[in-house]
Amino acid sequence: MQIVSEQSRKDIHNSDIPVVCLACEARHGGVCGTLTPSQLTELSRHSTRRRVDPGSEMVGQGETTSNYANIIRGVVKLSKMLSDGRQQIVGLQFAPDFMGRPFTRESALSAEAATGIDICAFPRAVVERLVTEAPGLEHRLHEQALKELDEARDWMLTLGRKTAQEKVASFLYLIATHIDPEHGTATEFDLPLSRADIADYLGLTIETVSRQVTKLRKDGVIRVENSRRVIVPDIGRLMRFAGID
Repeated sequence: MQIVSEQSRKDIHNSDIPVVCLACEARHGGVCGTLTPSQLTELSRHSTRRRVDPGSEMVGQGETTSNYANIIRGVVKLSKMLSDGRQQIVGLQFAPDFMGRPFTRESALSAEAATGIDICAFPRAVVERLVTEAPGLEHRLHEQALKELDEARDWMLTLGRKTAQEKVASFLYLIATHIDPEHGTATEFDLPLSRADIADYLGLTIETVSRQVTKLRKDGVIRVENSRRVIVPDIGRLMRFAGID
């Protein structure tokens, strides 16, 4: 986090960086951090900052994508649907993740705002042109794709081998370590998913999720306020209950 603050101070004295980008914390850890001031200026000319309400679908499975976006704040829910209508949550994205797959015209999944989110959207053609001109951008996108692949493999282990309690604890640890990228691991946060969505994501029933949350609360691993607010007194203890080394 210290690196980000030092970079922010340097940016204050860099008049070549667009004003809208100076105020964007997601830029430092996201794909835009690889761009030169002139490339940032070009991208910002075509960018649109907007807020998306919880539950709003940003792209549907099978739809043609015309824009990509950086997540500035909030959580995005990624889902896949079978032909008979059954649906599965297959991932979550957090700030400063990049939404979309360059050079892929059709979305393979649906993306929905799990919480209220802020995004910075760019036309597909502009981003794809910049990818060919900026090796650093291409490298950062490649890094994110590999990170998502590693996380998907870890989640396969969670779903296939962990107990119900370890699954719920792993989910809470995931949120704690991703919900606030600016400040690092959060010891207090609002659950971005409903109990039904958490159950879907973990392959459990709603009743099992509720029982395991209650058990973690009684064991002193977490505190719960107003059904959605979670407080983690000791993140190391949560990791042990999640089966994370």
